[in-house]
Amino acid sequence: MQCDYYDAGRCRSCTLMGSPYAAQLADKAALAAQALSPVAPDVQWLDPASSAQSHYRNKAKLVVAGRPGRPTFGILDERGRGVDLRRCGLYEPGLAAAFDPLHRFVSDLGIEPYDVPGRRGELKHVIVTHSPAGEHLVRFVVRSPASVDLLRAALPDLLDVLPSARVVTANVLPEHKAVLEGDTEVPLTGETLLPVRVGDVTLLLGPRAFLQTNTRVAGALYRQARDWVDAVSPSTVWDLYCGVGGFALHLAAPGRRVVGVETSEEAVAAARTAGSEIRSGTVDFVAGDATTVVPDGPPPDLVVVNPPRRGIGPDLAAWLESAPAADVVYSSCHLGSLARDLAAMPSLRATQARVFDMFPQTTHLETAVLLERR
Repeated sequence: MQCDYYDAGRCRSCTLMGSPYAAQLADKAALAAQALSPVAPDVQWLDPASSAQSHYRNKAKLVVAGRPGRPTFGILDERGRGVDLRRCGLYEPGLAAAFDPLHRFVSDLGIEPYDVPGRRGELKHVIVTHSPAGEHLVRFVVRSPASVDLLRAALPDLLDVLPSARVVTANVLPEHKAVLEGDTEVPLTGETLLPVRVGDVTLLLGPRAFLQTNTRVAGALYRQARDWVDAVSPSTVWDLYCGVGGFALHLAAPGRRVVGVETSEEAVAAARTAGSEIRSGTVDFVAGDATTVVPDGPPPDLVVVNPPRRGIGPDLAAWLESAPAADVVYSSCHLGSLARDLAAMPSLRATQARVFDMFPQTTHLETAVLLERR
């Protein structure tokens, strides 16, 4: 992949830019195998799940800078000035197509971009998610309720320039700190959920919902988990850190009960709505801490865990080590925490593993592992 921003030194986020993709994929597979070799010496590594080299990202987190009427959408340089990246080659074409209309809308609105060095201004980020159906979820991260009112009044203008915007919200982040969003989310449209087809199911995304960045590779990840689970054929599956239900909904099958556990009540509500369309098996979702909650009903025969970068931690690892579940599917975005957690569960032996290249041109990767009780 060739990138003018990288060549000009304006953005170096893609640290593997210029490296042949086959070499990137091989290096990631080797890195994963090396990281897990002390705790999974006999694991069978399946061929890595590859990605398109460019135009694969379904979500953009655009920092807004510049000045009223002349904003930049992209990142900040080392001095806190805006670098416009609307032509970045990582974004899906349908996602990138939303950038110029949104840029015109923000420019015409005249809202002041947030100046990080000066700690003044209103609009901090524009966050956009694109669905395979061509629809968008758009979030504006602003500092004050006054900006929320401004955006609400201008919503007809936004929908005129970007009619594909199915869900639009304003997020309020008044503090000056290095975070993406605040605690307050204000819906501006009647629709609050974006349907996104991933793999073989349709997920419903709210503004704060987590979605794997690479839709096609995420589908491959969910199907791999389903293949592993179907081979074991458990009667009861628990999906911990289930989010909006990507794994759980793919694992539904006749005669099988799947229970998803997630802290976000919004995500659980969306997963339940999506699960109502499932016609085989029983799928339910519970709001609670995956490390402590115990769903009603029989104990699991198999557990799926898909934690954040920090991993499942010692408490959940200890529970899985002594739980009745004969098998575990562990999906991880961080090799260090994955290796640490596997070491804490010696009675569970890693039998198969696979790398999923969610982020070409970068060193990031997703790894899924099938564990069987010794």
